[in-house]
Amino acid sequence: MYIEQGYKGNIGLWKYWVLPVCFIGFIIFNYISTVNSPVSVEAMLQSMIDKLGSNIVLIILLAPLAVGLFVVWGWVKLVHEQSITSLTTSRRKVDWKRIFFAFILWGSISSGMIGVDYFLNPENYQLNFNLVPFLILSLISIVLIPLQTSFEEYMFRGYMMQGIGLMVKNRWVPLFVTSILFGLMHLGNPEVEKLGFGIMVYYIGTGFFLGIITLMDEGLELALGFHAANNLFTALLVTADWTAFQTNSVLKDVSEPVLGFDVLFPVFIIFPILIFIFSKKYHWSDWRAKLFGEITAVEP
Repeated sequence: MYIEQGYKGNIGLWKYWVLPVCFIGFIIFNYISTVNSPVSVEAMLQSMIDKLGSNIVLIILLAPLAVGLFVVWGWVKLVHEQSITSLTTSRRKVDWKRIFFAFILWGSISSGMIGVDYFLNPENYQLNFNLVPFLILSLISIVLIPLQTSFEEYMFRGYMMQGIGLMVKNRWVPLFVTSILFGLMHLGNPEVEKLGFGIMVYYIGTGFFLGIITLMDEGLELALGFHAANNLFTALLVTADWTAFQTNSVLKDVSEPVLGFDVLFPVFIIFPILIFIFSKKYHWSDWRAKLFGEITAVEP
């Protein structure tokens, strides 16, 4: 079982507090700073882009989280004396086929939805493609975005999921806690400032989706593939002035954003369909035990 993989390290439950407390403290500091700032997040980002260019700003946004991945790996390896494989999966080795399947599946679906929306509502988009900046964006995105998304998965669905599970000895508490904290991490995003707190339904819902597939599949592979595809294809295909990723993408959404069904659609329709697809492909069973069952101590 995935959470029980944490027993394969030098547990010391106090060690599980250090990284999450530091990271959550950073999130709180960032949120308070943006709330108390006389300038909106959107205006601050636009000012940075005007001075430095969108590609440099993207590096500035992604680099700390990319470095964070190696901090998590180093802490787990050196302090917990746990292998990165056991932090990643309950399988004997990381299943890269699972990662690529989730990446290709969600990349295809998300790209298709953008294409359909562009076809149905062309007035909402303008062509933003410029070859050289786009090629630079592609290089930056392909290198840094998988590191950024992997950091978030290893922190929330990996490190915190295992740590909280070992503390409370069940699965539902780490699922709920990590999903809600994952959503709250996005409070400082310009999307929240623009659309209001209702957008948190999407972020927290995405956290629950990623947590469910991690627990049901007994590993991070599907979550790693999905999350990387979600951010990478978004960065390359479409941007807007009110999003966290303002890039030299192919298209620019110029419509006035409205909080509506498009926020609920992924959480309550698309994500359940993806869970169904994954469950059939990987023969998931015993849902109650995997999502709500108790954690049993095992010998490392």
